[in-house]
Amino acid sequence: MTNRIAFVLACLILLAALIDGLVFGSEHFLFLGKKLFAFLDWIAFWR
Repeated sequence: MTNRIAFVLACLILLAALIDGLVFGSEHFLFLGKKLFAFLDWIAFWR
């Protein structure tokens, strides 16, 4: 993966998160943050 492709993908992900926050509100980010920490805890178990 080149730097340009990585930059475009990162911009698309940030744009999608921004649109989601504007359309549906910021409660989703709190939910996703909690799920991310639970997922990281699960990943650490397998390490």
